[in-house]
Amino acid sequence: MKPETLFSLKDRVAVITGASSGLGVTFAKGLAEAGAAVVLAARRKERLESVAAQIEELGSAALPVECDVTREEDVDRLVQTTVNRFGRLDVLVNNAGIAVVVPAENETPADFRRVLEVNVTAGFLCARSCGRVMLEAGRGSIINIASIMGVVGVGALPQLSYNTSKGAVVNMTRELAAQWAKRGIRVNAIAPGFFPSEMTVGLTDTEEGLRFVRRRTPMRRAGRPEELVGALLLLASDAGSYITGQTIIVDGGWTCV
Repeated sequence: MKPETLFSLKDRVAVITGASSGLGVTFAKGLAEAGAAVVLAARRKERLESVAAQIEELGSAALPVECDVTREEDVDRLVQTTVNRFGRLDVLVNNAGIAVVVPAENETPADFRRVLEVNVTAGFLCARSCGRVMLEAGRGSIINIASIMGVVGVGALPQLSYNTSKGAVVNMTRELAAQWAKRGIRVNAIAPGFFPSEMTVGLTDTEEGLRFVRRRTPMRRAGRPEELVGALLLLASDAGSYITGQTIIVDGGWTCV
């Protein structure tokens, strides 16, 4: 099979959460450019509509759906809206997430619970609801967006709840993969290092922050958002048809030293 066919997402439908900004927009555009129709989910409707317009200019179908992924009824409505519009659901990118940067001794239980609710419980809700459609079809790919903070500690960036949540995402990926592999669903994760996004404001957009990243990263720079698209397309397409339960780390070498 030719590479362009292996990586093609023509006639497939992808749902992306956290799609109103940052890496979510990059993921949505990457999937669209590979041929997928994309369903954009987030709470900020106006931003979703703007992203949808950009994707339609690329020649792909885009459906913005206002959704709070921590609400079970919103997630179920998102999935039903997708199936009603396109008749299928092939790919889920679990990208929605938040972080609280504070020393562990000062972090409140409320903040800790909220981060886990958005980063872990919401990811479960989306995987479960999309997974039910995929199980019925006997095919599908779920891609959870984890983080290098889910596989290593940093210390200098105090965000215990975020790191804990991303560690949970990594193992949720393994367990879902183990349960659903024989039923046609692949479940994998991408663990980015430092990329510019709303969640890294103050780090990847300041000289002090960039010095920190360059000093700790063997490639001596932060990542560019488009450098995540290769891993995304591998896991979403037939090119990754024998890959499941894995976390692909895209970090410029941060975790290898």
